[in-house]
Order: sequence, then structure tokens, then C-alpha cells
Amino acid sequence: MSDLRHFIEWMLLAIAALMPIVNPLGGAPVYLAKTVDLTAAQHADLARRVAVNCFLLLLASLLVGTYVLDFFGLSIAVVQVAGGLVVCSLAWSMLSAADEPPASVKDATRALTQSDLGTRAFYPLTMPLTVGPGSISVAITLGANHAQGMRSLIVESLAHTAGIVVVAVSVFLSYRYADRLLKRLGPTGTVVLVRLSAFILLCIGVQIGWNGVSALLRSVGAH
Repeated sequence: MSDLRHFIEWMLLAIAALMPIVNPLGGAPVYLAKTVDLTAAQHADLARRVAVNCFLLLLASLLVGTYVLDFFGLSIAVVQVAGGLVVCSLAWSMLSAADEPPASVKDATRALTQSDLGTRAFYPLTMPLTVGPGSISVAITLGANHAQGMRSLIVESLAHTAGIVVVAVSVFLSYRYADRLLKRLGPTGTVVLVRLSAFILLCIGVQIGWNGVSALLRSVGAH
């Protein structure tokens, strides 16, 4: 019973820490703006690919993220600064894009190969849109705080993995059925929502970058 209680606690901790930052519902309008040229079948396939990528990226950050940063001599603050710049670049490109209502997903006719879908699924839809530097740093932090004892470590790792699965499933559901939101909003409402989401994404990128800069400045001041 003790292991089960700890499993549930650590799983809920992972979900509570990652879900607000990943924010699949908040990313759905931006996802729509990047996928309006896809057919319904391609849209479903892409949502699945993004969810799988999110799971693998978060799991890798959880399990080996700390060791990778140590190997290259990098800090989480540096990751935040670089990631913040990438997020800002993505958001700015959406804000400055031509103000044209996107076409319906089912009306799209462009033919894309599986390789094209795989490339787009990772960048920019998985990273940095869905799993950015903020969620990666949180996953690394979760993985760095290991429990004492092999038994507890295994239970904790499985619990965190289960939490990541829940987050990935929520990403799939939010993105898979995001086109329904597009139809309800209409062309004008979609443009407004995409612009607003892009501006919020820009603010998030600035905040992530500033968090990294502040941490770097504090470390310099400490020395």
C-alpha cells in the first residue's frame, strides 16, 4: 500500500508540474495555424506523432537530461535562454504573418510525404511549441530529485513515466480534435485566437528567456 500511495503521489506531481507548462489546450490554436494545409487523415497522423514525440522527449529529459547537461557543461539557465529565443522567434513569425483566415482542414489539398509529416511533427509542433525549454527543465528537475533506495527509485520512475503518458494523451486529444474548434470559431474568430495565442506565446518565450538570464546573473553575482 505504501508503494501504491507513493506511486500515485509521484504521478500526480509529474502531471501537476508538466501539464500547466505543456498546456495542450493553449497550444491547440497555434497547432491549427501550422496544420491548416493537411487533410483529415494527415491531421490525425500528425497529432499522434506529436504526442509520441512529446512523450519521448519528456521521458528522455526526465531520465538522462541531467547527465547530458553535465556532459556538455551546460546549465538549465542556458537552456532556458536559448529555448526562450526559439519560442520568441516562432511566436513573432506567427504575429507577423499575413492576416488571412486559414482554410478548413478538410479543404486542404497539399500532398505531403510521411517524411514531411515527421519533420513537421518534431519542429516546430513538438519542440518548441508543445515541449519547450520550460517543460524540459521541469522534467530534468523531476529526474534530478531521486528517491533514496532502489525500490523507491523504480516506483518513482514508473510513476513519473505514467504522469508523462497522461500529459502525452492530453496533447493527442487536444490536437486531434482542434479542427472542431476551428469550425466553431469561423475564419475571423480563428485569426483572432491565433494572433492572441501567438502573442501569449511570445510573452512566454520572453519570460522563459528572462528566467534563464536572471539565473545566470545571480550565478555571476554569487562569484
